[in-house]
Amino acid sequence: GMNVLFIVVDDLRPVLGCYGDKLVKSPNIDQLAFQSVVFSNAYAQEAVCAPSRVSFLTGRRPDTTRLYDFYSYWRVHAGNYSTMPQYFKENGYVTLSVGKVFHPGVSSNYSDDYPYSWSIPPFHPSTEKYENDKTCRGKDGKLYANLVCPVDVTEMPSGTLPDIQSTEEAIRLLNVMKTNKQKFFLAVGYHKPHIPLRYPQEFLKLYPLENITLAPDPWVPEKLPSVAYNPWTDIRQRDDVKALNVSFPYGPLPDDFQRQIRQSYYAAVSYLDMQVGLLLNALDDVGLSNSTIVVFTADHGWSLGEHGEWAKYSNFDVATRVPLMFYVPGMTTSSVSQGERVFPYLDPFSHILGLVPQGRSKKVVELVSLFSTLAELAGLQVPPVCPETSFHVALCTEGASIVRYFNVSEEKVKEEKDGCDDTYRCFNEEPVAFSQYPRPADVPQWNSDKPKLKDIRIMGYSMRTIDYRYTVWVQFNPNNFSANFEDVHAGELYMAETDPNQDYNIYNNTSHG
Repeated sequence: GMNVLFIVVDDLRPVLGCYGDKLVKSPNIDQLAFQSVVFSNAYAQEAVCAPSRVSFLTGRRPDTTRLYDFYSYWRVHAGNYSTMPQYFKENGYVTLSVGKVFHPGVSSNYSDDYPYSWSIPPFHPSTEKYENDKTCRGKDGKLYANLVCPVDVTEMPSGTLPDIQSTEEAIRLLNVMKTNKQKFFLAVGYHKPHIPLRYPQEFLKLYPLENITLAPDPWVPEKLPSVAYNPWTDIRQRDDVKALNVSFPYGPLPDDFQRQIRQSYYAAVSYLDMQVGLLLNALDDVGLSNSTIVVFTADHGWSLGEHGEWAKYSNFDVATRVPLMFYVPGMTTSSVSQGERVFPYLDPFSHILGLVPQGRSKKVVELVSLFSTLAELAGLQVPPVCPETSFHVALCTEGASIVRYFNVSEEKVKEEKDGCDDTYRCFNEEPVAFSQYPRPADVPQWNSDKPKLKDIRIMGYSMRTIDYRYTVWVQFNPNNFSANFEDVHAGELYMAETDPNQDYNIYNNTSHG
């Protein structure tokens, strides 16, 4: 069996060279993509950290984990579901967690689900606790808790940053695994580009402000239902945004500040790319690149001013779409000979790669499929498909394995005739990604972005196909977790081909009845 290196990034939308972004400098992630199968239409099940992570780590949708906020632990509140790392652990792997993999706190039992999911207690960087402190130097020389926060790392507490510490610990663990010759599942969770956008200041040099544009659609669309809008409350609480005194809920932020946010998001992505590059280079160093599956993804995206919105907390593609790639030695690349370097470190300041990914699949896929996909790639028995109600079933998944899409060339040929078996619906049926987002009210208010379970009144269920995104906002009862599709508060329909940015809601157009 192969080892697994599972890299999950916080709040990373696909602003990467390998996804066609012309501005970003991400040579190390692009180099990984060049050796991987890359999914260009991958979507999270809910665009907020804890619900998305619990969903893909258990292979169940948010309506089954019953986690739409941050305040319950699925084993107590929903069902004693096995997780992906737990399944690997039960199959003889040493399972290791570094950084933010599960969302910390009650939603993972204050232990990142240790000891169920992990062989040893998860590692959290010691400097994580300073993330929201006043560590950003303002123009006046004073320290602030800003959104936009390029820093001199030597001035930071302990002279480092959380993601740097996580990379160092992950590299240490790779060396231990090599020495002990143990088969491992190593999950590494990176924080940036999650806010605050706090990263080493030299990365700003890569993105001169004059090269930074506004979002293509920085206005609130005329036909956007108010329930669909997220008022970006979390960024309003940062000192630099607070000082702008922006009106609630629609803003807008001043153009020059919008550019600064976008500039810092890109800079944070290049800082992340450096960490990923160092980590993958270490996999080469210990000689395990030819026996380790590498997965790279994110928990959800992040709006950068599109629709006049910032942050996640919505059903739009900018909030739900994520990068997703799988490097499988001998499958996505020809087999690697011992000692050959697959991932030499590339300096984001000097390398422009321009490599095109080996295999790119346009199939619409979901993160809830990760569990069964990784089990299949590692040669483990794929967990069974969940029955319709599965609260009592410990091991099953609600996402079918997507390994069948890995041979990208067959997308051109007609779908195989034998695509039907009893476990899944026919493979030639169009794939769909489902996402959802809760709201406390029909109009944006202080808790619209992150309503607590007891305050949820409306659930926006959204489906994305290759051709459209369709969303209905329906009445929801948090006491019995029921959605009433007879009581539709609002709807959205966007056609991908003519409206890729999702600005023209045609839900009420009779011609699209």
